[in-house]
Amino acid sequence: MPNARDIDDLTEISGLESRQSGPTALRILVGRQLRRLRESRGISRDAAGYAIRSSHSKISRLECGRTSFKLRDVDDLLTLYGVVEEAERELVLSLTKQANAPGWWHDYRDVVPDWFEDYLGLEQDAAMIRTYAVQHIPGLLQTADYARAMITCGNPDSPEAEIEHRVALRMRRQRLLRASTAPKLWVVLDEAALRRQVGDAATMRAQLEHLKKMADRPLITIQVLPFSYCGHIGGVGPITILRFAQAELDDVVYLEQIASAQYLTRQSDVHPYHHLMDELGIHAQPSAVTRAILDQILDEQ
Repeated sequence: MPNARDIDDLTEISGLESRQSGPTALRILVGRQLRRLRESRGISRDAAGYAIRSSHSKISRLECGRTSFKLRDVDDLLTLYGVVEEAERELVLSLTKQANAPGWWHDYRDVVPDWFEDYLGLEQDAAMIRTYAVQHIPGLLQTADYARAMITCGNPDSPEAEIEHRVALRMRRQRLLRASTAPKLWVVLDEAALRRQVGDAATMRAQLEHLKKMADRPLITIQVLPFSYCGHIGGVGPITILRFAQAELDDVVYLEQIASAQYLTRQSDVHPYHHLMDELGIHAQPSAVTRAILDQILDEQ
């Protein structure tokens, strides 16, 4: 039978749907609860995998929240773990259905690679997003014209309709900054990202003006790392660290590559990136002078 902690954890998780706008965080938490149930019964991943006609690797993916749940699999696992009370089983199965609900990005699945889907869900659920942008303005702060120029440059052979669909996806992501549950956004922009022209001169001017407006928002902090900074950041590409309101959810470091991405969650992997972001924040210009820096760059154009 489930112990009191199991039931309390499930009850706490059941309230997530009122605080989360996407299914990703809920999926991770349900997976963790299934892991707790399995470990508390002393059941191996192999045995759990056998119970759902699969393997230990699938159990691992389920418990990490990296794949959707089949209701039949969860039902069989609950039986294996000794969760027999109907109300408790229904609670877990109801949460499973919510975790399986498609996110808003499902409408853009033709232009969203599999490795980026998890990021969209995590970004939607984050309470704080910290980003270091090296070459370009990050997507959450881009204007439509800037995004269009970037996407066209990276996809020169794509039809116009696909380009516009990708632009619409990027603009749709930005709605979270206007939501009542908007996350805190802390961005450190390398000066190169501000001076590298994307699109024509008018596009760049509009983008810099947009950054000035965004920098005025109370939940958004924008700092500029000047060319004069001589610290060691060689070889480091763009970095995003996502933090969540739920204490059970570990911070996630997202490292995007050309055709894939890394998601780091182990404390030993995440800690160096926290340290790096702290160092960048210390050595970047204070956010209070960001508007002045942007005005100076605009005057030089």
